[in-house]
Amino acid sequence: MNADAANSAESNDLADTQVESVTAARDLSALAAIEILGLHAVDLLTAAAVKLGQFENTTTDLAEARILINALAGFVDAAAPELGHHHAAPIRDGLQQLQRSFKEQSDFPDLPGQGPGEKYTGPVY
Repeated sequence: MNADAANSAESNDLADTQVESVTAARDLSALAAIEILGLHAVDLLTAAAVKLGQFENTTTDLAEARILINALAGFVDAAAPELGHHHAAPIRDGLQQLQRSFKEQSDFPDLPGQGPGEKYTGPVY
């Protein structure tokens, strides 16, 4: 591939990325803030579940799961007042299930209040 062809390919990639960004921005503009928060919470819930090996053909990585659960707990703690009980309750339930799963899978369980996300949620038993 010569330099002109490489530059043309890079230009096409950049144009495609810009079109995707504009499309994504339009898609986001159609959503309410609560919907966007809910979508991101579900993404964090799913990612943590994957790292806990809860999906087919996935392996457990407790270090990565801890990071995601902590982030989710902080996110829920910060967003709950905006989400309201109706939207926050199922996310909190999912978070607690992940926290319990983490405790069950851990060879050396954290002390109460020191598990992933418990800084924000309090101890999970």
